[in-house]
Amino acid sequence: MPGANLTRQEARERAGLVHVDSYQVELDLTGAPGGDATFRSTTTVRFRADQPGGSTFLDLVAPQLSEITLNGRTLDPSQVFDGARIILVDLAEHNEVHLVAQCAYMNTGEGLHRFTDPVDSETYLYSQFEVADARRMYACFEQPDLKGTFTFTVDAPAHWTLVSNSPTPVPEPLAGTTARWTFATTPLLATYVTTMIAGPYEGVRTEYRGIPLGVFARRSLVEHLDAEVILDLTRKGFDFFESTFGYPYPFAKYDQVFVPEFNAGAMENAAAVTILEDYVFRSRTPVAVYERRALTVLHELAHMWFGDLVTMRWWDDLWLNESFAEWASVLCQTRATEWTDAWTTFANSEKSWAYRQDQLPTTHPIAADIRDLEDVEVNFDGITYAKGASVLKQLVAWVGQDNFVAGLRRYFRAHEWSNSTLSDLLGELETTSGRDLGTWTTQWLQTAGVNTMRPEFTLDEAGAFSSFAIRQEAAAEQPTLRSHRLGVGLYDRTDRGLVRRDLVSLDVSGPRTEVAGLVGVRQPDLLLINDEDLTYTKVRLDERSLSTLVHSLGSLAEPLPRTLCWSAAWDMTRDQEMRARDYLELALANVGAETNGSVVLWTLRQARTTVDLYVAPAHREQAMLRLAEALDVLLRGAQPGSDAQLNYARAFAGSATTPRQLDLVAGLLDGSASLEGLSIDTDLRWTLLSRLVVTGHAGDDQIAAELRRDDTATGARKAAAARAMRPTPEAKAEAWAQVVDGDELPNAMQVAVISGFWQPEQRQLGRGYVDRYFTALREVWATRTNETAQNIVTGLFPSLLTGPEILEQADRWLAADDIPPALRRLVVESRDAMARALRVQEYDAQGGA
Repeated sequence: MPGANLTRQEARERAGLVHVDSYQVELDLTGAPGGDATFRSTTTVRFRADQPGGSTFLDLVAPQLSEITLNGRTLDPSQVFDGARIILVDLAEHNEVHLVAQCAYMNTGEGLHRFTDPVDSETYLYSQFEVADARRMYACFEQPDLKGTFTFTVDAPAHWTLVSNSPTPVPEPLAGTTARWTFATTPLLATYVTTMIAGPYEGVRTEYRGIPLGVFARRSLVEHLDAEVILDLTRKGFDFFESTFGYPYPFAKYDQVFVPEFNAGAMENAAAVTILEDYVFRSRTPVAVYERRALTVLHELAHMWFGDLVTMRWWDDLWLNESFAEWASVLCQTRATEWTDAWTTFANSEKSWAYRQDQLPTTHPIAADIRDLEDVEVNFDGITYAKGASVLKQLVAWVGQDNFVAGLRRYFRAHEWSNSTLSDLLGELETTSGRDLGTWTTQWLQTAGVNTMRPEFTLDEAGAFSSFAIRQEAAAEQPTLRSHRLGVGLYDRTDRGLVRRDLVSLDVSGPRTEVAGLVGVRQPDLLLINDEDLTYTKVRLDERSLSTLVHSLGSLAEPLPRTLCWSAAWDMTRDQEMRARDYLELALANVGAETNGSVVLWTLRQARTTVDLYVAPAHREQAMLRLAEALDVLLRGAQPGSDAQLNYARAFAGSATTPRQLDLVAGLLDGSASLEGLSIDTDLRWTLLSRLVVTGHAGDDQIAAELRRDDTATGARKAAAARAMRPTPEAKAEAWAQVVDGDELPNAMQVAVISGFWQPEQRQLGRGYVDRYFTALREVWATRTNETAQNIVTGLFPSLLTGPEILEQADRWLAADDIPPALRRLVVESRDAMARALRVQEYDAQGGA
């Protein structure tokens, strides 16, 4: 759409001219239950202009602009509106724009999303505006540094619950079954954190220290809502963040609403957070997912200060917004909640994401160059979140915890209700710490890539180190060698397992750092660089350490060093320094002793990834049998009712291969088989059925029967995914037609169908779609919303068909010089992941049988 992609330069120019005072937004949602495609949106914007007589533009994405006046002067909508921008000329010093538009309800998770619950046919609405979709609900200056106050007035069905940034008022009855809600004016907010949530949501309202709190979900789901758990976590977050930040919670209330068909984990709308409703658990759920939910809840609460109270000036600082919330939420978990090992989970999952992203050809500095909105849409990545949070953790160590907190407190006071940049935060930290952060900023924020540390040593006849150094490496494409503060752990086998004998702390810089303190020290059974996870780097294990892990990884008493060893082995596998089948054996031999639920879940996923993508094709079938057999043994030997049993059951159900294993899956599903302590509940039933469908042991009739048992929105998505998993050409054609040829599926249903299309056991069925994939990309990118287009581009890339011919086809497509940069980036990343998988397979093949 012309004008839809705002550039940074345009935003700067507009911010140099315009100063927003207020928005008044009136929404008529009374047609929603009738299924109307649009709603009436009336906006009055008041703003000042530094150059009277100048011109600017408002943002609005809507099917129709019905009427518009500027300073009382009627404008012709057909002359000033192109579907994305409203041109305003001959501005006065003080301006008022009044307009009426018909805005579209969305089913893509962007703008004002509308969902109809299949259980009771009730309609639910919620907004999702990040990055630039407030303009789908009302006209605005859609950029983060043009803050304004907002007054929302909404007409809607009287039985609905409405939630916005201000406290929900008592509605005024209107004619018939409708009512009007007039919300109090907000503080200064960026458009992307405003919100409107409307529908018959139900939940719990309470207060904490005078602050009203609410937790809500759909009426048909509310029976599963553990609101008190969410509220208890929220109270702990309030206490921790207010104490740490030295700034009281900045809004008049705090609501959290679990919403359907959400595109992300959650969104930090000011005082009215929306959260993925998959976090309302209908069935027994692994502990790791509860921990992830807790992180999400605290992450969004931290944004109330960092993001909503103080907002980035432009999306260049998206990383700081998200990384800060990530760092603060993990810190809060470890210090104020039951999740005291949260940094272990962070090291295992978040940093793994960061390392993977940082080795792609599209990697970028943490402080990224965001030229326009399309750039930022694809930049919600492992660099922005996980690497940034890792580096912030190191920055805290660099300046000192007390100095860091003192700097934060100064920062919030100096920039409250306004916008800031990275330099503003660094300036406060330099003041409180007395340290010059220029070199640190250059090394860590303005360069890309991850370093690798490996030990280099010689031994004397007694087995002690006669020399010891740490060699630091960098990829040729990203050659920066950084300064690191890290620890080296020395672990010995004992009758109490692997026990740390010593920890040597040192600074590493340059290509080689001698460690004189280890000369003369007896070689340990396990040598772990970056013990305690103080820095952001990949590490390598020496031959003796790797041998120790194969037999004794599970005997490490502490979860963090175990996680660091798991991560080192995984990195070595992906970098062709450890055979994929050897990693699989390491994982299967030791995961049974792992006690951290998140590490168990992550390791099981990596084991399956190893089989599907990294084991040489000649050995893939045997590796799959090995994985399924090991999971069968782990499942049968697990403590009844334990979290481990649930994790093994889910992994086994997704990997069962032999007739005996598939008979067990079928028996668990139909009740003819059972395992003590394992409840075959709704979600596990879908997992069991999906495996039977993939392997051709169940089909349409069984899917339909299961959907009748679970006739809910979640059930509909599970059924759609299962239908796409059927091992027939007709099933793949149907799925492709729904997702690529058609554009009717809601975002969540689209994702479900995509997830079912590619299955490792069905590689041949997908080969005919490779040409169609590359042919469709440009039209998909041009005609779909950004979110749904990304789902197709990344989800349907033929990753399972690893081979040079696919790489060549991708390269031919990428050779065109007119591909939109954001689209090119997504394809380049998928292409690079395939190239890595091919290299890993080739390395695995060198090991023979």
